[in-house]
Amino acid sequence: MADRETELIARVGPGVAGIDGNAWDRLAGGDPFVSHAFLAALEQSGSVGSGTGWTPAPITIEDETGALLGAAPAYLKSHSQGEYVFDHGWADAFERAGGRYYPKLQVAVPFTPVPGPRLLGAWPQQLLATAEAVTVQNALSSAHITFVDEAGAAECLARGWLIRHGIQYHWLNRGYRDFEDFLGQLTSRKRKAIRKERAAARERLEFAALTGGAIGAAEWDAMWAFYQDTGSRKWGRPYLTRAFFDRIGETMGDRLLLLLAYRDGRPIAGALNLVGPETLYGRYWGTIDEVPFLHFELCYYQAIEWAIDHRLAAVQAGAQGEHKLARGYEPVISRSAHFIADPGFRQAVAAFVEEERRAIAAEAQWERDAVPYRSSSSP
Repeated sequence: MADRETELIARVGPGVAGIDGNAWDRLAGGDPFVSHAFLAALEQSGSVGSGTGWTPAPITIEDETGALLGAAPAYLKSHSQGEYVFDHGWADAFERAGGRYYPKLQVAVPFTPVPGPRLLGAWPQQLLATAEAVTVQNALSSAHITFVDEAGAAECLARGWLIRHGIQYHWLNRGYRDFEDFLGQLTSRKRKAIRKERAAARERLEFAALTGGAIGAAEWDAMWAFYQDTGSRKWGRPYLTRAFFDRIGETMGDRLLLLLAYRDGRPIAGALNLVGPETLYGRYWGTIDEVPFLHFELCYYQAIEWAIDHRLAAVQAGAQGEHKLARGYEPVISRSAHFIADPGFRQAVAAFVEEERRAIAAEAQWERDAVPYRSSSSP
């Protein structure tokens, strides 16, 4: 009888949209960002693909019958934009030394700094081996897996990939009955500050929390305007196309939560969230009318309220943002993994990430000590 591994077939395909959605989702485990619908919407809307610098190249592992056993959302990248794990310095150093850093192989969810599974299914080592082979055989500089979960990072470490750490800020639900119960766990000064922020943000405004079919064309038009404003200020041009929002509205409506603020019946700001099995993920925000603290109200406080009401375990509100600490969010370590083909360059990057990890660990510990939760003896 043949060894089971010899029966596996590794492929690199032209896109997730051409792969059977049910087969893909059986491997995705409920994470909305690696779901077939989300990744296919990026392709079908033109948010990734020709002219974007993100060329879809999903890696799959199949058995002899063609059954999908493993998968990784992968892309050939001609730049480092939209990744949120910055390697521009690596690219500059490699090219100054006479190398060519781009294209590179990126296993990721485009434009999405959300930790989660990236090596889907029960064959992570085979997926990694395929990523390495693609890198070496095509003379690519490197392969990267960004915002990989802890289990995936362990698989990468076992193969000698370099592990890089970062910090994000997540809100954790410790069985709160309601928002006031959560506030009661903060220090008196922080409770008062949050109440003042909420009062200022809500003055003369109305709010709505919409899911599924309640998000219609008018709401998507409004959210697109908000997203364009934020994207233009942050990145020069928005990463996502208007068609992307229509597509996820059609295919993922029950996993979307749109929080809107209205003035005199007109939407002036919005925050789009994705709903996972245990976590609410805040993703896109924008406004056309600046209101003090409205960003905090829509993106943080209303998200926390919704998560408590729906018994979710956590809220993740995107990358960066030390200001989240004052609002009850806590520091957590995020991870990325890196395969560097050139031995000399790998050695230099290894020294960098080792020093960076020590600095990140110290910063995270300082921030854990600074979170505004009161002790049992505090007022």
